[in-house]
Formats: sequence, structure tokens, C-alpha cells
Amino acid sequence: MAEFKEAPAGASAGVRLMTWVDNRFPASKMYREHMSEYYAPKNFNWWYIFGSLAMLVLVIQIVTGIFLVMHYKPDAAQAFASVEYIMRDVPWGWLIRYMHSTGASAFFVVVYLHMFRGLLYGSYRKPRELVWIFGCGIFLCLMAEAFMGYLLPWGQMSYWGAQVIVNLFAAVPFVGPDLALLIRGDYVVSDATLNRFFSFHVIAVPLVLLGLVVAHIIALHEVGSNNPDGVEIKAKKDAQGRPLDGIPFHPYYTVHDIYGVGLFLMVFTAIVFFAPELGGYFLEFNNFIPADPLKTPAHIAPVWYFTPFYSMLRATTDVMVNVLAGVVALGAVLAVLKGSFAGKGKLAVLVGAVVAIALLKTFDAKFWGVVVMGGAVIILFFLPWLDHSPVKSIRYRPSWHKYLYAVFVVFFLVLGYLGIKPPSDIGTLVSQVGTLFYFGFFLLMPWWSKLGTPKPVPDRVTFHPH
Repeated sequence: MAEFKEAPAGASAGVRLMTWVDNRFPASKMYREHMSEYYAPKNFNWWYIFGSLAMLVLVIQIVTGIFLVMHYKPDAAQAFASVEYIMRDVPWGWLIRYMHSTGASAFFVVVYLHMFRGLLYGSYRKPRELVWIFGCGIFLCLMAEAFMGYLLPWGQMSYWGAQVIVNLFAAVPFVGPDLALLIRGDYVVSDATLNRFFSFHVIAVPLVLLGLVVAHIIALHEVGSNNPDGVEIKAKKDAQGRPLDGIPFHPYYTVHDIYGVGLFLMVFTAIVFFAPELGGYFLEFNNFIPADPLKTPAHIAPVWYFTPFYSMLRATTDVMVNVLAGVVALGAVLAVLKGSFAGKGKLAVLVGAVVAIALLKTFDAKFWGVVVMGGAVIILFFLPWLDHSPVKSIRYRPSWHKYLYAVFVVFFLVLGYLGIKPPSDIGTLVSQVGTLFYFGFFLLMPWWSKLGTPKPVPDRVTFHPH
């Protein structure tokens, strides 16, 4: 049992209260470890505000969600009307609803930028592999949370979007139809589906999400934050054991983040008050029409933050599968003819290629589209082991790496745009090129990340006070 500390004689009531709490709960210890004595690199730039903004948006979503649940009815006959009731009759209900819907899109904007910053500066590299994996888990939970929440307003796009996405699970060989039935709880999207999604959206997924957020922060504070130089600040410490290139997170970065929060809230509130639908990107116009199982919208598309992956799904056609089969065959032939494999190695390559082509031709393109869409997210988990560059940060990589990252971003944005639009021949072709580039970027990273001569990495962080 820990020894109890006594408050100094003549201490104020506040000091005595904190001493009493600290003897029973490590409040001051946690504050020191995670705030005042947590040393972060002194060269953080504006890319490093998005983690705090993600925490802020998470709080907004939880608080507004609690108030929405007070009035929402998870019933197929009443769900749409209950949302209208919130918007029209509940005091400030329109504000809560628009904060929640805008917050969903803001969450993905912030998380996408947060992940891209990690990609730029190598924040997934040793010793931060678990930090990245927990972060990817958070991203996966966010996608599940957003998808299930999208059904709840029970508008036309909610209903038919859920119908399309759930039917994708039916493409899984052997267990697909039963899996889709399990998810829906019925043979079509119905009241049973709405209740299941409501339960997961309100209780199950948020619990997992909060657990992953806590694990993400604990793992980060255990190994320390990365920085734009990719230099480990723990390598050089002063006599007291404090990093020479570190500064306390509080008050320096709390003030830094509060400033970023102020700028974010200005943009966030402007959208909430003046353009909550944002031209149909944040709230689609079809979703202001009650769900009608007998009337299919002319064009069904998910919300913007899913559309890059939806484009990849649509890009996986029979022609694309045939091209992939040809690429596998050509790769196997080149490996056998020009590779340095022994006899058994060449045989293994040929057998592997035959099996891969057989699988590609056995299952239809719809199934492979589901695999591609899911694989586009799952591949992110393996990023720490795909990057073989001798340096972490983009600052010290060969200059052409920046152009490669820029092309990656452009293709990702184009895929997102095409996912909103109705299918077209040219759109499908561009989506196929974008999909191949997306997977090529990651799958070929062990090769291209080692190319070129990196710039010298400094022993200590580069910092210019301003």
C-alpha cells in the first residue's frame, strides 16, 4: 500500500483537496506524465494540430449524439419524422443535428489530414508501429460508425445506400448471402436493420472507438511524439533526464492547439450556420426525402468520405480482373526467365501465378471489388513494414518522393470525386488507373522507398523560433 502524503501546514483548501485526491487517485501524477512533464519536440508545425482537433470533434459528436438520442425514434415508421421533429420542434434541435452531421464530415477531414501527416513524416516507423496500428483501427471504427449513422435519418439515400453496401457482403463466396442476412436482420433493409445499426452506432462502436483512442494516446506518450525531422529527441538529454530538443506539452502546445481549435471552430460554425449541406456533399438532398423501398434514386452514391473506396469498388470490372490476371502471368514469366531463382523457386513462382489467376477467374468481379475496397483500408495497417527508406521524414528523402506523394494525393482526390458522379466509361478508366496507382504506391513501397540518395539527417531537430 502506498504511503499517504500530508498537505503542508497552513495549505489552502484546494491544496488539501488535491492531496486527498492524490492519495486515492493519481490525478497529479497523470497530469505531470501526460501534460506538464511530457516533453514534445520543439519543432512541431501546423501539421501537428489535427490530433487535438480529432479529439475535439469526437467530443462534439458524443455530446450532440447524446442529445439527438433523447428525441430520435429507431423505428422505420417514425425515424424520418423524429428527425424532422428534432429539426422543427425541439428547441435548438436544428443546431444539434447540424453540428452532428457537419461533425461527421469534419471528423474525416481532420483524420485524413492527420494520417497524411503521419505518412509525410514517417510517424508509423519504429518505434511507433503500435501508435499507427491503433490509429488505423480508429479509422476503421470511424468508417463503421459513419456508415451505420448514415442509415438512421431513414431518408432515400440512407436507405438505398445501406441497401447497396450491405448487398456487397452477399458477394463473399459461400457465406455471403447468410452474412448479408445477418447484417440486415431481414431479407431487405428494414426496421430490423435500423435497430441493429442504431445499437451499434450508439453503444457498441463508440465503446471500441474510445478504447482505441485511449490506447492510441497511451502508446504515443510511451514512445514519444515524432517530429518533422524524424529525429528521436530522447537520444539526447540533459543532466535531469529531459530531452534537449523537447518542451513541456503544457503550456506550450496546449496554447498552440487552442489557437488551432479557434481557427477550426470559426470554419466549423460558419458551415453549421450558413451551409450545413455544403452543396449536397455533407447532407445529400435525397436524404431530405423519406425512404421509399419502391422508388430507387437515379444515382446512388455514399457520402464523400467513402467515395475514394467506392470508386475502387466500381473500377473492379471484368476487364480489370482480366488485366490483373495478365499482369500476374507476365510477372511470373519475367520472374522465371530473368530471376535468380533455383529450380524449385521457379516452380513455386509458376504454381503461385497459376493459383492466383485461377482465383481471379473463379470469382466474379463484384467479389474482387469488395476485396479491393476492403484491402485499400487494410493495407494501411502494414505501412510500418512496407516503408524501407533509410530516413523517416519527407524532408530528407530524395526530392522526387515529394512528387510521388503529390500524385498519390491527386489520384485519391480524383477517386473521391468520381465516386460521387454516375458511372461513365472515361470515369471507370480513370478510376482503374487510380486504383492501380493506389495499390502500387503501397505494394511497391519496399522497392521505391529505397531508391535515390537521401539527404543528411541532422543529429538534433531543426528549429527556427518565430
